[in-house]
Amino acid sequence: MSQNASPIGNLILVPAVITLAVTLLRLVGELQGWSPALFNRGDKPFSPSLVGIVWLVPVFGAWFGWKLTRAGSGPGSLGRAFGLTFAALAVVPLAAFLARKAGIVPERMWRPNVPITESLTILSVFVGVFFVGIAIGILAWPALGRTLLAYGLAARIPVALLMLVAMLGNWGTHYDARPSYPPQMSTLGWWVALGLAPQLSFWMCTRSGSVRCSEASQRRSRGGGERQQARQPALLSSAIRPGQVIRGHALTRIKCRRTMRWS
Repeated sequence: MSQNASPIGNLILVPAVITLAVTLLRLVGELQGWSPALFNRGDKPFSPSLVGIVWLVPVFGAWFGWKLTRAGSGPGSLGRAFGLTFAALAVVPLAAFLARKAGIVPERMWRPNVPITESLTILSVFVGVFFVGIAIGILAWPALGRTLLAYGLAARIPVALLMLVAMLGNWGTHYDARPSYPPQMSTLGWWVALGLAPQLSFWMCTRSGSVRCSEASQRRSRGGGERQQARQPALLSSAIRPGQVIRGHALTRIKCRRTMRWS
């Protein structure tokens, strides 16, 4: 386990540090009241902030895929990887549709005076579905899936802890924002419902989408490698003299011979 964990740790170290820096920058921007367009404080629900770690997911996802492909840990089949990635992304809306039709969750989940038991049921259902999506995403490209899982934990655990401190202190940022008509819960309950559970389920599941960016990067990388390999025979045939010994090539120590008639 330590041999696998060490390369993953080295691979995600710099992205994790950059992600933490962006998280702290957004926190400072919201506390200081900087531009709402750049630092959304949660006043307008579902309005993304231009400064946020969510935009780093496709960037680092493609970079992870490129690095893993160069290291020989690409997906076994691009078709299988694409198919499982689409399945991971589709499992959440499909489960939401089926859960509503089966009566497991109500048709209107966001409404005033939601009973606490109903809120817990909704939360449990979707957390379970998100974990299924995460598992499918890992199967799409195991090496990348494990890397994204480790990066997701490194990115989202600090956010979850930050949300707890913000809720306890009522900082007035998006980290402690709550619905306008919430069910009656304690601060710790709200942190579990809005902080801990979503950060370790929903936001982890969204990293499955970055597999698609990584697959595109892997395809370009592999295409470039194939073109380079196709050029090598022509270069070797024109540059090698009879009896010459080549060192440092991938096949190591090749002695070239040509058919010659000796008299």
